[in-house]
Amino acid sequence: MVVIELLGAVMTLGIEQLLQSRYGALGLLCLFLIGVGLRARNNACLSVGAVIFVLLMTQA
Repeated sequence: MVVIELLGAVMTLGIEQLLQSRYGALGLLCLFLIGVGLRARNNACLSVGAVIFVLLMTQA
């Protein structure tokens, strides 16, 4: 159980660094909104995060 949590934390930090280096603050906002949307089962946050992510991908 501890190994799974540690692996999840390492993956989260890696994804945050990737988004921050490539897409800046909007990438972190996108990741935050998607995370909140998934944890809280809030479709509005999840949808806004997904839309921001798609917009960032089209600019890349």
